[in-house]
Amino acid sequence: MRVRHQNGQGGSLAHKAFKAREKSASAVRGRQKLAVRVGPVWIGGGADISIQSMTNTDTKDVEATVAQIKALEAAGCDIARVSVYDSACANAVGAIKARTSIPLVADIHFDHKLAIQAIENGVDKVRINPGNIGAKKEIAALAACLKMHNTPVRIGVNAGSLESDLIKEHGRPTPRAMADSALRHVALLELHGYNNIVLSMKASNVADTVAAYRLMHGQTAYPLHVGVTEAGFGELAVMKSAIGIGALLLDGIGDTIRVSITGDPVQEVRIAKEILRAVGLRREGVEFISCPTCARCGVELEAIVKHLREHLPQTGKSLTVAVMGCAVNGPGEAREADIGIAFGKGNGVLFKRGAQFASGGAQQMINLLVSEARAML
Repeated sequence: MRVRHQNGQGGSLAHKAFKAREKSASAVRGRQKLAVRVGPVWIGGGADISIQSMTNTDTKDVEATVAQIKALEAAGCDIARVSVYDSACANAVGAIKARTSIPLVADIHFDHKLAIQAIENGVDKVRINPGNIGAKKEIAALAACLKMHNTPVRIGVNAGSLESDLIKEHGRPTPRAMADSALRHVALLELHGYNNIVLSMKASNVADTVAAYRLMHGQTAYPLHVGVTEAGFGELAVMKSAIGIGALLLDGIGDTIRVSITGDPVQEVRIAKEILRAVGLRREGVEFISCPTCARCGVELEAIVKHLREHLPQTGKSLTVAVMGCAVNGPGEAREADIGIAFGKGNGVLFKRGAQFASGGAQQMINLLVSEARAML
């Protein structure tokens, strides 16, 4: 169907709508957020997007929690969060912080006094949940402590624990309801002269999460902590996080991210790094480009890619490695990568920095790629 022009001028209605969206998206991407410092890590203000995760050890078990935080840091985590559910946990944060390097965040629910205790024990940041932290009196006491210690706070709204009056007003935890919850608590903290704030509005529903952040992005300059909460287990969790976080990052929304996956939190960090690489916001380590394979493929490509992943470091200098199974897109992708192989029937052509470098048997080219890539890294 042909799109009709309006008054014969200015292009089609569809074109005008596209240009309006393009202008709006450009404005969003250019919006600068305020900067909040969490230990040595900056959130917002144009800083690199930081990766966060959360321990699943008992915080009172200092040894186990320290070990897990060190594992998270080794995987590339920038900020670690621990659950502070009682006074013993609040006391433990001091010992944990003394034995770890990355900033430590205390996750607080139900009792603002635990947040105050954690702050007094030196935690770098606290996260509070508007749905259960208390009313004006509790927020006033917490704001006074935050100001005294200059400790940043995240107002972390969750769809699953939204305030009852907002549920009644909106019928369910809608994106607007989550945004209203965050803005209400921003106003409470600002009333007490405190604005060292980060915001999040998370749901397990990807569409609601994305909509909530888009609403908030246009209404505040506070940095945004982005994630899809309770995303689940395995591949589903990875997909939900990649779609939700990735969509927002491509819109220019988000200053720090946390991937939520049931199980070992180290995998959250690995997936977060891959999301940042996929949207072009981080380049550290090796990025693999490989084809999905078809009947033209003359080698065991999956096994080759696994072998290369095991033998090349995943941190450090950025390197793009292409591993392609046939001559259709193989030479082009390999030539565009930093280093790559285009395979034929049992043989391969190795490209390096855009030029053909060597050719020969498949295993010979695999070994050569490993040695050359290591030298480039």
